[in-house]
Amino acid sequence: MRIAMLSPIAWRTPPRHYGPWENIASGITEELVKRGYDVTLYATGDSLTAGKLKSVCPRGYEEDPEIIPKVWECLHISSLFEEADQYDIIHNHFDYLPLTYTGLTQTPVVSTIHGFSSPGILPVYKKYNDTVSYVSISNADRSPELDYTATVYHGLNLRQFSFQPQPDDYLLFLGRIHPDKGAREAIEIAKRCGRRLVMAGIIQAPQYFSRYVEPELEPGKIEYIGSVGPEERNDLLGNSVAMLHPILFNEPFGLSVIESMACGTPVVAFEKGSMQELIIDGYNGFLVSNVEEAVRSVKIVDNLHRQDCRTHVEKYFTIRHMVDGYESVYKKIIKKRKESKPKKIFQNPKKELQEQRKSKTGSK
Repeated sequence: MRIAMLSPIAWRTPPRHYGPWENIASGITEELVKRGYDVTLYATGDSLTAGKLKSVCPRGYEEDPEIIPKVWECLHISSLFEEADQYDIIHNHFDYLPLTYTGLTQTPVVSTIHGFSSPGILPVYKKYNDTVSYVSISNADRSPELDYTATVYHGLNLRQFSFQPQPDDYLLFLGRIHPDKGAREAIEIAKRCGRRLVMAGIIQAPQYFSRYVEPELEPGKIEYIGSVGPEERNDLLGNSVAMLHPILFNEPFGLSVIESMACGTPVVAFEKGSMQELIIDGYNGFLVSNVEEAVRSVKIVDNLHRQDCRTHVEKYFTIRHMVDGYESVYKKIIKKRKESKPKKIFQNPKKELQEQRKSKTGSK
């Protein structure tokens, strides 16, 4: 099976630091290549893959301010669809824009919906609902206005996450510095618990950071260390007592949640979006409704067993589980396509008779 994997171009695939969609596209690509599939990754020119790499954009536009996003997004997407007939499956991780190209090819398209940035993008998804196979990343993130082929949870390469049975004595906030992610609430929880808080992630809302985060920073108490790469992230997660995830929006999945648990670190999260699908309350973390409940949960987080956190990820959220899910989707689509392919209709009766005789005699 020949598969085209369309990754975003905001960041390198896989990302150096931040880039969740690129991270997932990379993980699926590399596992499929290991399984013997012929995979071509469409990504930035500096991307890394064991498959074939095709690119028109040299670097991620979030990493190079001279790259105009819309210009290179158009060139990037069109470069794949101009070659679409070379593939058996196209797997889109680029949100809704590539859907508008799908009517130009007969190659089936799988589109992983990594979340809805706004209800305003739904018209595009609805237009292609009958022709594109949609995959949700959690049951909580499904739109009632769309049809879905499957839900496939994100999965991790567990070799990148070390289990740490004995953590240090700090709480961790790992995520975008943005009101949706609850950085302000994380600080309040840590202060009320009297615990040190380490914060890591890109600053996506500078004014919010300046108003609610920066004034609270104090060495040894509330520390912001910026965006972190894979190795530093692994150490931060493994050595933290708990990760605080006080989200204020319905998060589609929460990759950092399973990353934390993979290191043995339980998560205290506001019960929104997909959190019920990732966290078993009182087993690998706590699901809470507000800051007060979060404070109470942090005080008893030592009662949880860190091995249970790791085991939960091993059971449900590995890269093997994720790619098993997508492999099933691909096979289902290919089978349906073969079954629905119209039978050959002869317009010439004489030619039809000749074809029937060939079939009976086995002649060429």
